Amino acid sequence: MLGAELAIAAQCELAEGPVWDDRRGVLLWVDILGERVHTADPVTGARSDFATGVPVGAAGLTVGGGLALALVDHFATCAADGSGLRRVPGLTTCAPAVRFNDGKPDPWGGFCAGTMRWQGDAETGGAGRLYRLAPDGSVAELIAGVSVSNGLDWSDDRRTFYYIDSPAGGIDAFDTDPGTGTLSGRRRILDIVPADGMPDGMTLDADGCLWVAVWGSGELRRYTPDGILDAVVSVPARQVTSAAFGGADLGTLFITTAREGFTPADRAAEPHAGDIFACTPGVTGRLPLRYAG
Repeated sequence: MLGAELAIAAQCELAEGPVWDDRRGVLLWVDILGERVHTADPVTGARSDFATGVPVGAAGLTVGGGLALALVDHFATCAADGSGLRRVPGLTTCAPAVRFNDGKPDPWGGFCAGTMRWQGDAETGGAGRLYRLAPDGSVAELIAGVSVSNGLDWSDDRRTFYYIDSPAGGIDAFDTDPGTGTLSGRRRILDIVPADGMPDGMTLDADGCLWVAVWGSGELRRYTPDGILDAVVSVPARQVTSAAFGGADLGTLFITTAREGFTPADRAAEPHAGDIFACTPGVTGRLPLRYAG
């Protein structure tokens, strides 16, 4: 059991998708419902943010120093400060039914992000998809029949893709072609019982183990690639959403949280819900992948 300390008083409605920008030495994350992209220097405390105008499911770093975004129903790119926001043509999802959620760049220079039903809309269950934005701007559908597309990551050898559809209650692994990223051989590697919460965001460490945010539990869990629970980080906010390794040595684990749907009583009981927490688990992460478009 590990503990987490308050790192950034973000006070987001739905903080998600943290990523460490090793070039600038800052942590980047999105507030999906707050419609903003945030950055913070955990050493100096300097912070900045910009509005996207619509819900923003994910932001990924690019090779050129900008960002790739999964906005409510389309992909976009912009500079690191949000200027030059440009819609990527070729894909518009059904925004009244689904919105973009979690995503990140892949090892082949693409940017993968998935859609999810709006919370509380049971009729759109299975309407989500996982998409890939290629470096040339084309978009391909990777996985269909998704309810809440969420955490995703790849092994260092490019042979395994890990994926979470939250209501399905576990983590699936796919075989991946190391040259192209083509998916095959889907299989379940672990289940999380509904009483414990729902799997949300995810990141891999340098040992190849999976750090999984469990929404509703106040926990971030480390699993081995064969699904064995190895460690638990206790977070003082029950809506744990995702995590990313950062810091100069990639040894700090930054954990995002939310306060989605909170009543005034909920906010009084969990004053740091929506903030960013950190711990040093004794293992390191990996450098972030970048979109090559």
